[in-house]
Amino acid sequence: MLIELLAAAGEAAPQNSFGFWEAMNQGGLIAWSIFGVLVIMSVGSFYILITKLLEQQKIFNQYKNVRTQFWKAGSLREGATKLDKNSAWRQLVDDGLAAEEAHTKMTDSLEAHDWLHGSLARSEATINAKLAGGLPFLATVGATAPFVGLLGTVIGIYRALINIGIAGSASIDKVAGPVGEALIMTAIGLLVAVPAVLAYNWLQSRNKRIAELLSGFSTDILANINSKGAVKPAVMTKTSTQQSGKAAATAPASKPATTAAPKR
Repeated sequence: MLIELLAAAGEAAPQNSFGFWEAMNQGGLIAWSIFGVLVIMSVGSFYILITKLLEQQKIFNQYKNVRTQFWKAGSLREGATKLDKNSAWRQLVDDGLAAEEAHTKMTDSLEAHDWLHGSLARSEATINAKLAGGLPFLATVGATAPFVGLLGTVIGIYRALINIGIAGSASIDKVAGPVGEALIMTAIGLLVAVPAVLAYNWLQSRNKRIAELLSGFSTDILANINSKGAVKPAVMTKTSTQQSGKAAATAPASKPATTAAPKR
């Protein structure tokens, strides 16, 4: 008896025909095409985010060696051997050394300085352009993904109106599928656009920080070349910072100056 009641209840259970896949299937080829475009945008955005983040972090990690090891070397050529061959910092050093060799052919010292400065500036621009690769795609996704989703929304609402016109009444079974498809496309468009915009702004801010470090390093290289190795930036390691802090803490405090009382 119990088994028969359970079987009857299972047969009488209503079937849900208004889920995500049902709504997409009702939308047909157009709905699936728009959904595929949004998926491609999302996958491409996350791929660019991960690859660029790893590339930027590698440059930041290599900068630690620049501050602690490179400027301790006796010359730029010696310091270049302590840097990774494919790093942005090594590229700046190599381009600076190449420009130094080429400037000997110039008779005007001012022209030589401009040549060195221009060569390092071109090297910086090349590195910054490489770091900016892929960011236009993120900006494009952030700007267009909501409108791609809106296209699916418009098509879904249009299909709902057609069903209402054919049926002669706005019954829920006629409009639930198209309206559900429209809302789904709107949500997916926003879900694709928001991470792309956040990733673009975050990567841009990190690129600006890297550009600042590259500019400072380029200036130090130019000063070192023009001074024949005499000018080097101050290198502060963690150990030297701790030692200077201890020295300041153990230094005897100066006695306050006393003012003699006036004689009466």
